[in-house]
Amino acid sequence: MGKQTPFFDCHNQAGAKIVDFGGWDMPLHYGSQLEEHHTVRQSAGMFDVSHMTIVDVTGDDAKAFLQKLLANDVAKLTESGKALYSGMLNEKGGVIDDLIVYFINETNYRVVVNASTRDKDLAWMATQAESFSVTISENNDFAMLAVQGPEAIEKTNSVLSSAQQQAVEGLQVFVAADTEGYFIARTGYTGEDGYEIMVPVAETANFWNKLVAAGVKPCGLGARDTLRLEAGMNLYGNDMDETVSPLEANMAWTITWKPEDRDFIGKQALLAQKEAGVANKLVGLVLEGKGVIRSHMKVVVEGIGEGETTSGTMSPTLKQSIGMARVPKATGEQVMLEIRGKLVPAKVVKPCFVRKGEALV
Repeated sequence: MGKQTPFFDCHNQAGAKIVDFGGWDMPLHYGSQLEEHHTVRQSAGMFDVSHMTIVDVTGDDAKAFLQKLLANDVAKLTESGKALYSGMLNEKGGVIDDLIVYFINETNYRVVVNASTRDKDLAWMATQAESFSVTISENNDFAMLAVQGPEAIEKTNSVLSSAQQQAVEGLQVFVAADTEGYFIARTGYTGEDGYEIMVPVAETANFWNKLVAAGVKPCGLGARDTLRLEAGMNLYGNDMDETVSPLEANMAWTITWKPEDRDFIGKQALLAQKEAGVANKLVGLVLEGKGVIRSHMKVVVEGIGEGETTSGTMSPTLKQSIGMARVPKATGEQVMLEIRGKLVPAKVVKPCFVRKGEALV
């Protein structure tokens, strides 16, 4: 038996198929992964993401510490609740983890890191914090629920209190409202609108049941993966890791280079990579023959070299197999994938296939 989130009983009552996910007992689906995927694209579904880790960074040096720790610059954050996405890099410029950081005030930030990287993230942060006046503490007061889909905001708002409804009214993307013990952020990992909500642990079952009554369908890890891949969103451990630079993982936009005197961890390595020119890029693929793209397939780029797929699936929305691959920088519009000993053609596209229900390829 693995670790269980505060929503575990809710999953069992909803008929979830429970699987091991990085040491956590998590729902893979509640009967049909395909139906759950379409629910999020067409209506509203919810995912238990309580296995992710909430880390509060507080103290006089909180801002300076995070400016050193992260490739993106928290100095951009001046409004309470505003968030940014960033890589946390090692000295060689590899991605230790990708995360979201929320600004509470100049001495108080909230960081959400991946479940699979929890231990190494906390250890790395603690080591880097030694020269700063800062406290790093794991926050276990919340469970986390992502409610996603074109009807997610409307359905969620219908179960909030009047004060909470007022707090989230007009909430912008990548901004959170701290209201009546709930931390409600307009963020997500599906390519649809919605919220990621930190729910007080004592209120998890009640909040879950209210959402179910409002027509929000429970969804599992299977649909979450096909949704994020359709949206072209990286999965840590697949599309990037400690051996991969943000410059080769479609994360260059998360690097803040100025002011030039901000020396974040990994900056010198990234500058050297920029000057030398990166060898690879992360692209989207749409399979043009029979088969399904999976991770770790060989990609053959005629006349240039080889690459490897990092993620792949059969897209429920497009009804075609899609994936992402790290390929030589000079790769053009067509490649061949080695599938079961045969070469199958694939079209190279920008790694974003579906957003807000609309096909982009």
